[in-house]
Amino acid sequence: MLSLLVASATPESIEPALQWADLGLTEGISLGFFTLRWYSLAYLGGIILGYWHLSKMIRSPGAPMAQRHADDLFFYCTLGIILGGRLGYALFYKPELFVTFNGDGFVSWALLRLWDGGMSFHGGVLGVLLAIAWVCRTGDLKFLRVCDYIAVNVPLGMLLGRLANFVNGELWGRETDVSWGMIFCDMQKTAETCLTSGVVRHPSQLYQAALEGALLLIVLFYLFWRTRARHRPGLLVGVFTIGIAAARFISEFFRQPDAHLTEFAQSTGLSMGQWLTIPLFLAGLFVVIRAMRSEPLASGAAKAAD
Repeated sequence: MLSLLVASATPESIEPALQWADLGLTEGISLGFFTLRWYSLAYLGGIILGYWHLSKMIRSPGAPMAQRHADDLFFYCTLGIILGGRLGYALFYKPELFVTFNGDGFVSWALLRLWDGGMSFHGGVLGVLLAIAWVCRTGDLKFLRVCDYIAVNVPLGMLLGRLANFVNGELWGRETDVSWGMIFCDMQKTAETCLTSGVVRHPSQLYQAALEGALLLIVLFYLFWRTRARHRPGLLVGVFTIGIAAARFISEFFRQPDAHLTEFAQSTGLSMGQWLTIPLFLAGLFVVIRAMRSEPLASGAAKAAD
């Protein structure tokens, strides 16, 4: 199966069906003195939509938290996503961001330049888990049940984030000869420049949007609203963890590794993203098995605080 995936990601000819530059996409909304980038709007939109849906979820019977807890989670999880995502990217993918020297020998605070891109999903997860742990401790809430409710909403942000990656023409895929392959280029380049110097690649951002975002969102929404999965603590967050790990592992076969990690992927046989998903998958599997072996909560057993 894995050999088939790799084979499908290998080019035999270069006949582009589409050129990314021809789509007329922009970096964001220009305000004259400032450009509001789509990537930033995707993060903001995912967080706001997640907060709105979480507020709706906790109105259902047996919710593990009240609205004031959801408000606290909105604030602290936002910090966790930004700080954890950036620190995780520097730690797992680009350690030189912690201390970078410019040409004059002075430290350049590249780690703080969020507008240059570079966020790690795994780091964001750790940041969110710390944020949830803090709110649960201060609010005397059940950690696992709160994680269940948060996990249902994460694919909203994943979907928007991957679509923003596509709009930005970044994190593209490996070379390919599939009919839907695309030629990508930087925002500053013209379509003609891309055609003469580019190669046909998988639009892997869209694959990730479909797997990590849309598909996982459908599964989790169905489990929450149409089944009693939320009455089994850990089941929803476990399904999310397994789903996101599997989706990321598969999509990495089509995604071009970061330039500074290409050698690592070639020497180990898997990309850094794939190696990081393995413990994630095992952790999710453990949580799901544990949840299914436990007795479900009685109806209305876990009521939110006032």
